[in-house]
Amino acid sequence: MLLVSNLNADVRDGTQADPLARPNTPETQVEQCRQPMPLHPALVAASEYGELFLTIVERTGVGLVLLSPQLRIQQTNAAFLEQCGQPRFDLQGFDFPELLHPSVRQYMRRQFDRLLTGRSNRFVEHLAALWATRTAFTGALTGMAVPSEAGPLKTIVVLVSPDKAEEDERRVLISPNKILSEINAKILEGVATGVPTVQLAARLYLSRQGIEYHVSNMLRQFKVPNRAALVSKAYSMGLFGVGSWPPKVLPEYVRR
Repeated sequence: MLLVSNLNADVRDGTQADPLARPNTPETQVEQCRQPMPLHPALVAASEYGELFLTIVERTGVGLVLLSPQLRIQQTNAAFLEQCGQPRFDLQGFDFPELLHPSVRQYMRRQFDRLLTGRSNRFVEHLAALWATRTAFTGALTGMAVPSEAGPLKTIVVLVSPDKAEEDERRVLISPNKILSEINAKILEGVATGVPTVQLAARLYLSRQGIEYHVSNMLRQFKVPNRAALVSKAYSMGLFGVGSWPPKVLPEYVRR
């Protein structure tokens, strides 16, 4: 397991370890992951948060990520790396929103923008996450702005709390996969928008029977009994982006 470079503090004696003095072997990686993560200077400076975060990080196993104002990952704890699945790699400098499920990515960028512009200092969202292994899960994501001593925002703190196993097993969210043809994606968008079959057929240069044929195929594919259930399941699977109208199937799910 690889940790970001600024996690290499020797917590046993409080000294800064020389990264060249310790070989990067599986044994040393495991040892590093078992060590508590030193608090980021931004958290140490924010006395109102310091003790709270120390408790969260060391006792609850909640994933912790520190972001720059550009939303790049500066530091993580071991719990967050565990949530990222296998194989693990160095996330330092990675664009955090790109780790999120495509259906919520743009919406969450807007939430982070509210923190960056001072319109909000905290948000809590229950949403879908998608890590480097393309394994999706649902959970709570909390974002908080930590200002510098001079006033401007210095760090964004993100807490990630996955749903309990039994709740996560009931989800139908899927990782991005090309499960729809272009024509089926357009028909699904039309059905979700409430476009009548005749109008949808004219728009896509198909017959009414052609539209019904494609809809019937999708009902079987998604294992649902009717159009309303088809749209509902498509939303629950994350095929549509959050906060957009008319609904549009994300390109990650469309075969080109």
